[in-house]
Amino acid sequence: MADPILIREDAASVARLTLNNPGALNALSDAMLAALKSELEALANDSSIRAIVIAGAGKVFCAGHDLKEMTAGRAAEDGGHAYFNDLFTRCAEVMTLIPRLPQPVIAEIHGIATAAGCQLAATCDMAVAAEGTRFGVNGVNIGLFCSTPMVALTRNVPRKVAFEMLTTGEFIDATRAREVGLVNRVVPHDDLRAATDELAATVASKLGAAVKIGKSAFYDQALMDLEEAYAFTGGVMAENMMLRDTAEGIQAFIEKRKPEWSQNEDA
Repeated sequence: MADPILIREDAASVARLTLNNPGALNALSDAMLAALKSELEALANDSSIRAIVIAGAGKVFCAGHDLKEMTAGRAAEDGGHAYFNDLFTRCAEVMTLIPRLPQPVIAEIHGIATAAGCQLAATCDMAVAAEGTRFGVNGVNIGLFCSTPMVALTRNVPRKVAFEMLTTGEFIDATRAREVGLVNRVVPHDDLRAATDELAATVASKLGAAVKIGKSAFYDQALMDLEEAYAFTGGVMAENMMLRDTAEGIQAFIEKRKPEWSQNEDA
């Protein structure tokens, strides 16, 4: 039996998804995209999971789309136009699932994250990178502008930084990625999993219902103007205040003790 292309491991309330096709540099092939979509959809309805990690097996995180599959797609009568439209639609479905999940998603990145692999890293809510990791949207080097990775990239880093990366095809290292906001933390390679697990455990220890409310509001308010955003988030905080466990958290803080959350409210 062949190893699964995507491995899911649950520990406590954290789910770890490992891209498991190291021979193809964990490319976002048709099979990989299908597996990611299936697992993410399942996690969206799994209230026992409060944080998700996406990692890559082998030497790299993810090298983007599978260029061999894309080349084969050209063999169709239309030159691959229908296949390519479908491919990028399926990829977008996976990428848009991540911010819509109730759980925070953390990318654990090593080696390289290029093209759609950089897009996946940028799409995750947070990212931890190993020292020496390189990030790039390098399609321009082969005559293919990284237009879909650009969507996630420009929502993470300043425009001039993104445009330089997109038009030069040059890599940035992990330190620079942290400076411009593409990753949250950079750690020694040997500490990568432990550092990511620690961050995931911290997030998972919070009241799941509050994090669910907050993550959804985080992305919604970012699209609003200032007055609309304050009006919207005021309503969100009022909703959050109605949770029984939030009342317990506030009372515990006043009484200088740890909260005793029921965790039985919708999370």
